[in-house]
This record gives sequence, structure tokens and C-alpha cells, in this order.
Amino acid sequence: MPEQPYEPEGAIAGTGMGGAMDLATSEAETLERTPGGPEGTGPQQLHPSAASGGRARSLWSDAWRDLRRNPVFIISALVILFLVVISLWPSLIASGNPLKCDLAKAQEGSQPGHPFGYDGQGCDVYTRTVYGTRISISVGVLSTLGVAVFGSILGGLAGYFGGAWDSVMSRITDIFFAIPVVLGGLVLLSVVTSNTIWPVIGFIVLLGWTQVYRIARGSVITAKQNDYVQAARALGASDSRILLRHIAPNAVAPVIVVATIALGTYIALEATLSYLGVGLKPPTVSWGIDISAASAYIRNAPHMLLWPAGALAITVLAFIMLGDAVRDALDPKLR
Repeated sequence: MPEQPYEPEGAIAGTGMGGAMDLATSEAETLERTPGGPEGTGPQQLHPSAASGGRARSLWSDAWRDLRRNPVFIISALVILFLVVISLWPSLIASGNPLKCDLAKAQEGSQPGHPFGYDGQGCDVYTRTVYGTRISISVGVLSTLGVAVFGSILGGLAGYFGGAWDSVMSRITDIFFAIPVVLGGLVLLSVVTSNTIWPVIGFIVLLGWTQVYRIARGSVITAKQNDYVQAARALGASDSRILLRHIAPNAVAPVIVVATIALGTYIALEATLSYLGVGLKPPTVSWGIDISAASAYIRNAPHMLLWPAGALAITVLAFIMLGDAVRDALDPKLR
């Protein structure tokens, strides 16, 4: 049989995970036939969606369909949406100034117009709780983006190329894993005098990328052994094309799951560091700062601790629930 010429326009076939693979048209037609008869005479097995005239569903479309039917995802997504809205526009539900205090009203309980009472400095607890959402969401989102990008790039390169680069990065990862997070924060952030959120974000990224690195590395090692990657390499595809077009779409799902769950953890870590006095510092409005200030008055004025701690717990729980729902939707083994 004469050799068929390679035609790039007809050699790309979609994968079930949203990626693409190089496949000759004749080979794609052969995969659609069922065995049991001579070529051209046996029955043809079509994809269920193709038989109904629709498009083949990818992992992402299946996951989105499952998420829309998951009440845990819906509830957590609505809570997170509400938190994001009030972090962007806190004045929508809190018209006061979080830094305006009246010592004459210190530690007083709930009053008309001030449902959460006042803290030890006479500041409105409700207003400070609402404005503290902005700091927590900002730190969590920016830290997660930094960790996901940094860890994915290093892990993807190590998993794909292997060799000395993989060995060196694995030993560096082990070193960072051995550093206790809270102790490292006490040591590194104690010398920082800035009142901005960037030192805290930088610290979280510095110690948090290792988890995403290992997840991305393992996913890339698994994905590069698939047949469509071997076919793309045999057809002369470059390393950058294989990584971006074939491996990355199939290896990104575990990273998304880990990053979503870790976002809530980073919010709790920021509050912990602020509580210990090495994270954010006054006059920055933060749940961790308010919890630290209220801990001395927990017996006389428990409302000072209850509301910021409750807001922190609800926020962390919402992101963890969202991550669990995303994991269930993206992991084919749990279907």
C-alpha cells in the first residue's frame, strides 16, 4: 500500500481531557470500526454523541455538568460569590468606617445600627468584620495564583525533562517541605516592617509551591506516557508544543483541585500569622488582628471574638467545600 502523505490540517484529533493529539485521518477512521469483518463490510461503532448529532463531551464539560447538580458546589459557590462581592464593595452592607473608634463604647454589646457590638477600642465589630473580608480574600487569591503558577511551571518542567533537573528540584523540594510553616513565618516575617499584604503573600508562595510542584510533576509524568504524546513526538512536534498542547490540558486538573482547597488554607494561615503578630499589622483591618485583640477579653466580651472568628471559619469552610466538589467532578475514578 502506498504511504499516505502527512496532512497537518487533518491530523489533529481531540482527546477526552480537552487536549489534542496528532492522528492520521485513516487511523482515526480505523479506530471507529469494530472488529469482526473485512474492511468496509463490518458495522461501524459511532460515538454516542456523534450518533445523536452532538459534539463529543470533554472532561471539562462533564465536570461542569456534575458541578451544577452538586448542592455542595452551589452553596459554597454562592457563599464565595457573596464574600468576593463584599470584599470588592464593602460599603454595600457596611456604611461605617472600620478605623473610627469611640473608647466610651468599648466592649459594649449589640446596639441598634451596630449588631455585632464594639471591640476593646470602641470600634464597630460589624464594620471591621465586613472590611476584613477584603484582606483575607486578597491574600488567599493572590497567594494561590502565585503558588499554582510557580509550582506548575517547575513541576511540569521537572516531570517532562527529568534527568539532573528533576533530581535537583526534588532535593530542593524536600528541603522546603522540612521547614515548619508557622515557625518559618515567625522567623522570616519578624524582620519585615511593611504593613502591606505582599510580605505575607511572598512567604506563602515561598513555602507553598512545593505541594503544587509534586502534583504537577506526577501529572506530567503520567500524561507524557500516553499514546497521543508518543504519536505527537514521532510526528516531529517540538517540546514546547507537546507541553502546551498535549500535556498541559491533561495535567492541569489535579493542580486546580489542590489550589482550590489550598486557598482556604492560605486564608487561615494569614489569620494565624496576624494573630501571632508577624503577619499583617494595625491599622490594617484583618480577621487575624481582631481575633488576637479580642482574645484578652473573651470572658467579658465574647462577641469581639465570635464574629471575626465565625467569618474566618465560614470562609475557609466554603473554599474547602468548593475544592472537594471540584475534586469529585474532575476525578474520573470518583464517577
